[in-house]
Amino acid sequence: MLNKSFVLPLLLSGLLLTGCAEADPSSQMDYEATKKMVVDILKTDDGKKAIQEVMKDDKMKETLIMDQAVVSDTVEKALTSDKGTEFWIKSFEDPKFAESVAKSMETQNEALLKDLMKDPEYRAMMIGVLKDPELEKEVTTILKSNEYRKHVQAVITETFESPLFKAKIQESILKAVEEVAEQSGSKEEAKEEGTGA
Repeated sequence: MLNKSFVLPLLLSGLLLTGCAEADPSSQMDYEATKKMVVDILKTDDGKKAIQEVMKDDKMKETLIMDQAVVSDTVEKALTSDKGTEFWIKSFEDPKFAESVAKSMETQNEALLKDLMKDPEYRAMMIGVLKDPELEKEVTTILKSNEYRKHVQAVITETFESPLFKAKIQESILKAVEEVAEQSGSKEEAKEEGTGA
């Protein structure tokens, strides 16, 4: 078994040799052998422990945190590039992908909207937008259109045909009947008491 204090220097020297070997094409065999040795060392328990110890080091953590900013910047550039934009447009054309993204962001969006509604500037802006005469005209035009009316009619029909909605309506009607029966029963009792007195 390898000594712990020996693993890390061996690992680092292996990586250094790997880098040097990669630069020199004549030593391709040495590079492959060194690479295999480094990979084998990393797979051992001592190799794993050595990496864990390195990861626990505060300086290493700081370096990784700094590198995260570089990674974030790189990802952001990749996503906002022309190819990235094209990828997202194609991805969102798939209904399943769009649905999964929407579901995953639902709670965050809800929390964001709640926070924004508490912000006086945002609320003032929303009120300003809603009071805009042009927007009011557009909304009125949409609400009066035949297409919108057909859509509302379809939604209402779909809602009435829903088993859940039917069950809720039935429950509400039964409650209303019970309340009416209770009220008429209490009135009858009051009348009987009045005539009996």
